[in-house]
Amino acid sequence: MNTSQLLQEINYNLEKLSPDNLKIVAEFLAYLADKESELATQELLDIPGFIASFERGKQDVIEGRVKNWKNIRSDV
Repeated sequence: MNTSQLLQEINYNLEKLSPDNLKIVAEFLAYLADKESELATQELLDIPGFIASFERGKQDVIEGRVKNWKNIRSDV
């Protein structure tokens, strides 16, 4: 089943639920989204040297050591 079909099935079933059960579904969806976001963050933090590189990048932006992407890639 593809994403579009899954969303259709979810919406179809959501329309059948009571307001109380919709609230439970909304809370569960928020929990899942938060958990997925935490996993993505942890994946980045597990990359050796990521934090130091990220901090250097932020400092480069602050100090103007950046280039406009349009000047680097005119084909996108």
